Amino acid sequence: MIDTENVTCDTCTAPGPAVFDASDEASRAWPRVDIVANPYKADFPLLAQNPQIAFLDSAATAQRPACVLEAQKRFYETMNANPLRGLYSLSVEATEAIAGVRAQIAQLIGAERADEIVFTRNTSESLNIVAQAFAPTVLEPGDEVAITIMEHHSNLIPWQQACRAAGATLVYLYPTKTGRLTDEEIAAKIGPKTKIVAATHVSNVLGVENPVKKLAQAAHAHGAYLVVDGAQSVPHMPVNVADLGADFFAFSAHKALGPMGVGVLWGKMELLQQARPFLTGGEMIDAVTEQDATWAPVPEKFEAGTQDAAGIFATGAALDYLVNQVGYKAVAAREAALVHYAMAQMSQLPYVDIIGSIYWDCHHGVVSFNVRGIHPHDVASIMDMQGVCIRAGHHCAQPLLTWLGVENLACCRMSVAFYNDKHDIDRFLEALDTVWRTFNG
Repeated sequence: MIDTENVTCDTCTAPGPAVFDASDEASRAWPRVDIVANPYKADFPLLAQNPQIAFLDSAATAQRPACVLEAQKRFYETMNANPLRGLYSLSVEATEAIAGVRAQIAQLIGAERADEIVFTRNTSESLNIVAQAFAPTVLEPGDEVAITIMEHHSNLIPWQQACRAAGATLVYLYPTKTGRLTDEEIAAKIGPKTKIVAATHVSNVLGVENPVKKLAQAAHAHGAYLVVDGAQSVPHMPVNVADLGADFFAFSAHKALGPMGVGVLWGKMELLQQARPFLTGGEMIDAVTEQDATWAPVPEKFEAGTQDAAGIFATGAALDYLVNQVGYKAVAAREAALVHYAMAQMSQLPYVDIIGSIYWDCHHGVVSFNVRGIHPHDVASIMDMQGVCIRAGHHCAQPLLTWLGVENLACCRMSVAFYNDKHDIDRFLEALDTVWRTFNG
């Protein structure tokens, strides 16, 4: 059953509370999308070959379409050489392939220059580069770094370390219980002492989209920089870093249909040039003597060692499939319809407590919940026996769950992607019923 307290959510379009009876539907902008038919699942080998699986953990990692697996294989079969390190044709072809993906990502997120795109291993590494390579160039004792309480540990622990090293203070922005950051909270926490603001674009627990543009305006008004964790936004919605007002933006390929082990950091060129090297070694240098070294230009300055060239090449295929073959409009509409249907049914279950907003369109692909009196790990384990894959635990967001007062610092999370369908949600709901009956007869 959904908690109806503190339901206001300025970022949502839904005009009323989560009441899903027919009389209310006419007043709600709910998505009328056919979620029974599924034109996408056949593109994903794991899903196509295992119809017994209802995969509802895409916020952790997405499934890969066949074109991505084929692209990774094609790199090794046709251009397997180390980019940037050879003058022979295979190496040149690999170099050009990686440069093409760099330009593709720059265009995708609205970056001015392709060389502002730095390839990393994941979002965590990207954010650590900002916290450990850039932050020390601007943070001084007495300064403040402002983050939200809903941050993933990847956008929280690096700032704890950066503040500790600089003698700065970590300041938290607290939303309403539904996840909404108010104008008053932004004004109260971002001020003259603020040097850096770091925020998730979309919460991996609450599913809420943060008002990043407002955070950018507040940060820049005080001469501060905005760092955005886009791990949960790029897979689901168009992103334009200039429009957002970001100074740095990070995301992972594996949440956006690409391979594991590839991340992206975008930053304004002058800030990337200002930052110190993060890792040192091969390829990130311009010249080396016995006692000194000078650094290669951005982005090579941050890409020490051999990169996952095949993974980067396959990331290009993943983003092409996501953006050009499926399209963000179709992604958003289908995922919204799936969340709407799931929440409509979950709201009728007296033993289910949804965490966060009662508005379905505040949950961008993510619905976190608990089953009363049953530990989330037990819920997930029993669901797994039914072939339903959900996440259970603290979701790398322990401070958020502590602040929300979530029992055991753990909850269940059901997260959808456009390749899910009504059958997956029905399987999930049936498994929920099995969980409840297992413990309550």
